[in-house]
Amino acid sequence: PRGRDVSNNCCLPLHLKEDNARFGLLAAFILLYLLCGALVFSALEHPSELQAHKRWEEQLANFTEQNSINLNSLQDLLRQYEEAFVAGIRVDKLRPRWDFSGAFYFVGTVVSTIGFGMTTPVTIAGKIFLIFYGLLGCAATILFFNLFLERIITMLAYIMRWCHERQLRRSGVGGVESRSEDDSLEGWKPSVYYVMLILGIAALLIACSASALYSAMEDWDYFESLYFCFVAFSTIGFGDLVSSQRESYKAQEAYRLGNCLFILMGVCCIYSLFNVISIIIKQTLNWILAKLDRSRSQCTCRGRPYRRRGRTCCCCCFPRLPNQRNNHHPPPGNSRLRGQKRNAVHPAAATETAGKRFTNASVETVCDSETDAGLGPDGGYLTGRRLSGEMISVNDFMANKVSLAILQKQLSETAHGNPRQSHVRQNGFSGGVGAFAIMNNRLQETSVDR
Repeated sequence: PRGRDVSNNCCLPLHLKEDNARFGLLAAFILLYLLCGALVFSALEHPSELQAHKRWEEQLANFTEQNSINLNSLQDLLRQYEEAFVAGIRVDKLRPRWDFSGAFYFVGTVVSTIGFGMTTPVTIAGKIFLIFYGLLGCAATILFFNLFLERIITMLAYIMRWCHERQLRRSGVGGVESRSEDDSLEGWKPSVYYVMLILGIAALLIACSASALYSAMEDWDYFESLYFCFVAFSTIGFGDLVSSQRESYKAQEAYRLGNCLFILMGVCCIYSLFNVISIIIKQTLNWILAKLDRSRSQCTCRGRPYRRRGRTCCCCCFPRLPNQRNNHHPPPGNSRLRGQKRNAVHPAAATETAGKRFTNASVETVCDSETDAGLGPDGGYLTGRRLSGEMISVNDFMANKVSLAILQKQLSETAHGNPRQSHVRQNGFSGGVGAFAIMNNRLQETSVDR
């Protein structure tokens, strides 16, 4: 009741859904990570910055005194040099910035989102062209990186199946079952940890090989070369160290080709590695939320809003609304109709075979989604699985109830004019566009069988 005294009761609860709780937990983790990083870098780099300022002021004062130069005139000259520096002019002569090879290097850093910053357009026409050029080029390159990750996972699945079949042939335990016409890899899904290990080793080998090349050609020490490789491969692109910028090199053409290949392979591996690590971070967040949910389920006021105080918990003074229901016990009725919206395009009827997984083509197997619902493998009720023919409502989108994989899938279907007839490709994996959609149902940790 409104007039009830709430001074001795629990305050209003913050009742969050799992996807909102995960988002909030990740935002808090990133904020804490930024604060810790700022403290560490400030402690490491700020004293060096102060010393550099002090040395520069001493050098400037000594130079003006020894050469009898007016300090203001010297500062004006230095400002003019800073403007020339932006245009690519250096004290030591470098390669031309805007000949064909220099421009090709520039557009490579644009579409790969590295953006070293040592070369930038200065004309209005060049800046306008860069906006439209980067819009399409960056999108196409990110798609290329995602498809590279898809090829890696598919290759690992083929290797797993080949090793298993070879082991069966060696042991002589029966014959290898004949493969289906589509050569399906549905049952062969590598673990996300194996994928992370392989990508990490590949990125390390590429970085070490590239560092050896840069140390010999750029006169950097090996650690500086490794630092440049990480900054470039991760597309951070500070621009303090940039390869292939001198006017001439020994075996110049071979070096520039090797430089481009190393950067391309390194960016592909590191980008894929970042996406795989994001899956592990999400698993960790799910584990934390599961721990919190387990402690919540032990509360005596389960099913009602409450707040725990120490080892005890108390219910809030506001009663549960009539339309509130326990997610663990869905109401009776048709489970398919419960998940449908007013604007839904109802899919074909689902079929289920005893002892087999639910494989109707109309069902979107986005297990990485936060909104799984519908019928499960055993005919049970799963909360929130979205059907492929079902449109995403504005309310669901604003409430953060739709995963990135579903959004990417429906955008892809919209581009083709209608939903795809099947969620399974020729290799047995579900299709997708973005990184999460590509990894969806391809790894053990994101499989619908889990």
